[in-house]
Amino acid sequence: MMKIAVCVKSVPDPEYYEKITLDPATKRLVRDGIPAVIGEADRHALEAALALRDENGGEITVVSMGPPAARRQLLEALAMGADRAFLISDRKVGGADTLATSYTLSCLLAKTGTYDVILAGNESADGSTAHVPSQLGVWMGIAHAAGVVSVSSDDKGLIVTKEAEGGLAKYRLRTPCVVAVTPKANEVRFMDVRNILAAKEKELQVWSAADVGNMDESFMGLAGSPSQNGEVFAIESSKNCRMLTGTESEIADQIVSIISGNSKGGEEA
Repeated sequence: MMKIAVCVKSVPDPEYYEKITLDPATKRLVRDGIPAVIGEADRHALEAALALRDENGGEITVVSMGPPAARRQLLEALAMGADRAFLISDRKVGGADTLATSYTLSCLLAKTGTYDVILAGNESADGSTAHVPSQLGVWMGIAHAAGVVSVSSDDKGLIVTKEAEGGLAKYRLRTPCVVAVTPKANEVRFMDVRNILAAKEKELQVWSAADVGNMDESFMGLAGSPSQNGEVFAIESSKNCRMLTGTESEIADQIVSIISGNSKGGEEA
């Protein structure tokens, strides 16, 4: 029986990225009105967990850090087949960089149980740093691998194949370990109607930092983040269009003149 944890993140739906803005005061993403989804790589991490459970038996716990609304994404993870879920939602952990995020997740994992395998998406859709899984492994003092494209198990631990410079590399990891999965690792299965119906009956707890307990505030939230956002500037850009007429040779001459700054050429439209 294998105890598996999966770290997931609620992120803005990529279909709406063009509507996302930055607040120049807080230097955070303005997500009002933008639907949230489970990060794409995290979905593949959960699929890897489901496959390991199919092979070995066991239990899958999903953990996350985010606003109260992230409960919806955890409910979806339960509908995908996870057994229970925990969300830490507290202003004290808000605004965290990757170091503070990985610290908070390590505390949440320690509070919720003891795990053989901790899976996560290799990188989040909104941050794309690919730092958190490896940092999580360091906080927990266990083996970790990133950029993983396949995961399997035997009686000695996990066998992972990861992307490496110039090709692929295969490793055996002793458990417990942290594995960061890329979307190349698998195909996410369709949700089973039985799991969808059962999701609301499964354990889903939302905790504060106080509920987790034993957390060092010097590593929490914005204040505990060693990397801070710098100045945010809105770049103004404009475009105009010029219609060039004439033969191909004449148009080519006009383009050369425009590039060299010798002529405005053509008609503005």
